[in-house]
Amino acid sequence: MPPARSLGLLLALLSALTFSTSGPFAHALMDAGWTAPAAVATRVGVAALVLAVPAALLLRGRWGSVRRNLTGITLFGILGVGAAQVGYFNAIRYLPVGVALLLEYLGVVLVVFWMWAVHGQRPRALTAAGAATAIVGLVLVLDLSGGADLSLVGVAWGLFAGVGLASYFVLGARDTGDDEVPALALATAGMGIGAVVLLLLGATGLLPMHATFGQVSLGGQRMSWLLPVAGLSLVAAVVAYVAGIAAARALGARLSSFVGLTEVLFAVLIAWLVLDELPTTVQLLGGVLIIAGVALVRLDERRPAQELVSA
Repeated sequence: MPPARSLGLLLALLSALTFSTSGPFAHALMDAGWTAPAAVATRVGVAALVLAVPAALLLRGRWGSVRRNLTGITLFGILGVGAAQVGYFNAIRYLPVGVALLLEYLGVVLVVFWMWAVHGQRPRALTAAGAATAIVGLVLVLDLSGGADLSLVGVAWGLFAGVGLASYFVLGARDTGDDEVPALALATAGMGIGAVVLLLLGATGLLPMHATFGQVSLGGQRMSWLLPVAGLSLVAAVVAYVAGIAAARALGARLSSFVGLTEVLFAVLIAWLVLDELPTTVQLLGGVLIIAGVALVRLDERRPAQELVSA
């Protein structure tokens, strides 16, 4: 493998690993009294501030594209960033981290139904097979036989996160032609807008916005609240986004997106080591099916244009 692709693969794995750490960091804060909106606003707000300068440099001479796409960027920040993360952070209050993340990843399947219902893009056979596989996996993850004690509230929040993730993909992939906003700039603007909206909703009392500033517990160790905040903002956001974007440039969108699916595996492993959480055997099997289904959907949507024409 060429050195550039080897480096790209390592960056993709680093992105998946760092994204997967958000669950334990958020858990530590919420166990200490933080609300999910407060944790999300802090995470994306700090990350947006850190990335503001490189994002601004990328936008030199292209600020007009930001103004023309402001509505889409705002929706991206509110739904794709704010709603997705608030849903996921609330879900992990009631569910194992791995289960919550699997429910969120169903957003990829929701995109299929959205494109069919709204744009009339009927899914091809491979996409339909992937969606069906993921749905079977969902049934196993929910473990309806009673082998796992799942909170319906947690499941609802996890599926809400899935809707947010679907919005992230739909809005982030919009074709804006010559007005395209660079990926890092879009992520930075989305995180900044998401943080501002969450803080405004918290200030008006529409969202619970509470944080504590004492000792927290992470992996059985007591530490300052600043450490999980730094981990959540710098490791699970800044490093994750930058490494992911660099990996996509080195590997291409298709391969980097598949490697990104390892986030679920990393999340399950980290939650087991740090939080002593481990899904049941049936849920793990369901997780494998969800990942397989998502991989099939992504494989189909990334097919070369000439294949799509002949399909």
